[in-house]
Amino acid sequence: MTLIVHHLNNSRSQRILWLLEEIGAPYEIKYYERDATTNLAPPELLAVHPLGKSPVLEDDGRAIIESGAIVEYLCERHGGGHLVPARGTDDHVSHLEWLHFAEGSAMTPILLRLYTARLGAAAEPLEARIAQQLDSHFSYMESKLGPSGHFIGDDLSAADVMLSFPAEIAVMQGMAPRYPKLAEFVNMCHARPAWQRARTKGGAYYGY
Repeated sequence: MTLIVHHLNNSRSQRILWLLEEIGAPYEIKYYERDATTNLAPPELLAVHPLGKSPVLEDDGRAIIESGAIVEYLCERHGGGHLVPARGTDDHVSHLEWLHFAEGSAMTPILLRLYTARLGAAAEPLEARIAQQLDSHFSYMESKLGPSGHFIGDDLSAADVMLSFPAEIAVMQGMAPRYPKLAEFVNMCHARPAWQRARTKGGAYYGY
């Protein structure tokens, strides 16, 4: 059975399409559009999973949620271990750290900025702390990019795929001059043919 990605436009599920293009696994896309007024996911996603979020990967009737878990699953079950460092190595431990960092530590201040931006002046008491946390996490990412432009080793890994989203947020928020390595990393990701194929199939993706 073909893999099915329940894909929401302008969302982190774009990374799953990119990963599938990189590993060459066949897949189908079920498209969902954000509400034009609220920017929220449509209620149709609730029929896929009770949380109503994307991405959701469907494989032989089994629905899998959480981007990091989906990435690990795809690399193990459908990617032949491609894009994952060898188990038992220090690079593999770093790989696991980065997979969880991308959706855990890094996304917390990003989401706080997204939500408080709707509050106007009411968000001012939180703004300094959010800005400090964004800088802390983006600076950490900046410092860990290797000479190759990747987070682990000399080649693309699934960790790079996961980290592309917070790096894109840094660039989209006008922070490229402060984090030039992250900006170069985003450009490198976007130059990959697999990323471009996923972008074409996935539809509108923020400013890219």
